[in-house]
Amino acid sequence: RSQLKTMSNDANKINFVDKTIMTTLEAPSSEPYEWVYQGGDLLYVSVHSLHKISKYVGKDGNPPKMHKLGTQTWANTKKKTKKKIKELAFDLIKLYAQRRATKGFAFPEDGYLQNELEASFIYEDTPDQAKATEAVKVDMMKPYPMDRLICGDVGFGKTEIAIRAAFKAVVAGKQVAILVPTTILALQHAQTFRKRLKQFDIQVEYINRFRTTKEKTQIYKQLKEGKIDILIGTHAILNKKVEFKDLGLLITDEEQKFGVSSKEKIRNRKVNVDTLTLTATPIPRTLQFSLLGARDLSIINTAPPNRQPIHTEVRTFDDRFIKEVIEREVSRGGQVFFLHNRVKSLNDMAAMLQRLCPSIDIGVAHGQMDATQLERTLLDFIKGYYEVLCCTNIIETGLDIPNANTIIISNAHHFGLSDLHQLRGRVGRSNKKAYCYLITPPMSTMTPESRKRLHTIEQFSELGSGFNIAMKDLDIRGAGNMLGAEQSGFIMNMGYETYQKILAETIQELKENEYKELFKEELEQKNEFVREVNVESDLDIFLPNEYVSSIQERLLLYQKLNRVNTEDDIAKYQKELLDRFGKLPQAVHNLLEAIRIRWVAKKLGFERVSLRKRKLKCYFLSNQKSPFFESEHFQSLLQYIQAKSDHRFFLKQTAKTLILICEAVPNLVYAKRLLKEIEDGITVKVTT
Repeated sequence: RSQLKTMSNDANKINFVDKTIMTTLEAPSSEPYEWVYQGGDLLYVSVHSLHKISKYVGKDGNPPKMHKLGTQTWANTKKKTKKKIKELAFDLIKLYAQRRATKGFAFPEDGYLQNELEASFIYEDTPDQAKATEAVKVDMMKPYPMDRLICGDVGFGKTEIAIRAAFKAVVAGKQVAILVPTTILALQHAQTFRKRLKQFDIQVEYINRFRTTKEKTQIYKQLKEGKIDILIGTHAILNKKVEFKDLGLLITDEEQKFGVSSKEKIRNRKVNVDTLTLTATPIPRTLQFSLLGARDLSIINTAPPNRQPIHTEVRTFDDRFIKEVIEREVSRGGQVFFLHNRVKSLNDMAAMLQRLCPSIDIGVAHGQMDATQLERTLLDFIKGYYEVLCCTNIIETGLDIPNANTIIISNAHHFGLSDLHQLRGRVGRSNKKAYCYLITPPMSTMTPESRKRLHTIEQFSELGSGFNIAMKDLDIRGAGNMLGAEQSGFIMNMGYETYQKILAETIQELKENEYKELFKEELEQKNEFVREVNVESDLDIFLPNEYVSSIQERLLLYQKLNRVNTEDDIAKYQKELLDRFGKLPQAVHNLLEAIRIRWVAKKLGFERVSLRKRKLKCYFLSNQKSPFFESEHFQSLLQYIQAKSDHRFFLKQTAKTLILICEAVPNLVYAKRLLKEIEDGITVKVTT
């Protein structure tokens, strides 16, 4: 039996999700791995259970407490965590249930105007963008209010999805409210929406502190009369004076930027109104919005075509270097953001830049400026009258200027990882190469956390790296703000990945038990009754030592195999093994076949498949109260088995579960063929 002696340094960073990971040492098909627990205890893990192991991600530098095997400490921690999550999730899913029960407005299907708008988009939709657009439109056509979250990295096309949704609402005679966190973003969105919708005679207005009292009064009046189709605004849009004639869609950009009171007002607004939320913030930051099942989620992972990674570099302050960077960008016809987040010394910084580059026009922008002057400065920069904009972090959210392709961030060590990622996203929004320079004091003078943040933002500069950055942010700062203070202790105890697994388990249990009627259709469509399948056999099912000699390499290959989801993935995996290690032994063929069996078994509703002494046993869900046993799928499966004339299959009911048994099964290939035959038979019957 192989032992991970060489991995002892990582041993205390390993979590075990369930006690089922403790497998019998006699099983001939298992190749167990060894981990060290408190008191030197060892736990052997079958290769079939390696997917239950997750790396500990908590507070950087603080290893988790290791428990002694045989105690109830870990089980109690899991139980306690599940109880707390259920309390939190119960209320959110209750809200979801109320939304499903609320009568909303079912928007009509797309007409020729919708097709014309989408065809006028000058860029090609990415696959994720097209998928998210379709999901939003399908939700809008349902009889209950939509509540969908669109999550994608900076510059990945979320605004275009919002434009299409808003247009669909206006064509159906409804008004649209778009809530944004900053004054600048309200102005930017107003220009973008007007530009995209100008040929359709749609009235778009915006409210922020740039507008005069007279202008606002006029907007309120026209809005109430229904003369304004789309209103874009900051928290001012939540004012009691703002009355819509017939509001049909509320779009919120970067909801996490709003305070508690604003969110409460948002919730009151959307009782029976379709709601769409956009966020460029990486996935872990939006966990509270989506994973608890209270919202539908669309993720945009694919970057637009021809978009290039942003070159990111950490530098100390150097006059000559800054002069060189600005002049290089201007010489290729581009513009530069110079971010200095101190209003008091911003003008001094602009004067210094002017001395360095006397022939270059420099504008200054910050949040304390007169509204008219700030608006004029921003518009002039957008039009290209200034080559450099010396500004504070007011540009952080949403500003889209394709010609600005270099950003210099002064005192970058004072910003958080998420802020740096957002600021970097202000450049690189065209097909030109973009640059981000982080100006800091010498590394030796900074805190360890600051050094790690800067190293991370420099390291993860490729497109769509938001998720990696967020995960590293968790590593550096801990996960205390993930789901509120009451959850942070559990995340610290078990690590973020394991916490996520338990969170998913808890949500699934709520859907299958307390709210099974509400989610009946969803569960049947997605066939989510079975979470995982264990495959057991007296045949050899592993990567032999003599085939892959490195223990670490075998572990990585097992983990990679667990992420395989299609036949194409298996073909690639098999090709990799052939290229690296040569002809596949029978034990490896068995291992790949076990993966295929796992896929089919999950679809059929089996939690465990056992092939021993030529007898195939397939164990149905152990939870006898599961809605699976009331589903059409299960009824069709029973009828198919009973109708088989050759009597190869028979059912056996035990006190704990229902078992499907088949005799004379020589190998895993034959076992998979039998299960596939059942699946195909049911599919044909249901289709017929």
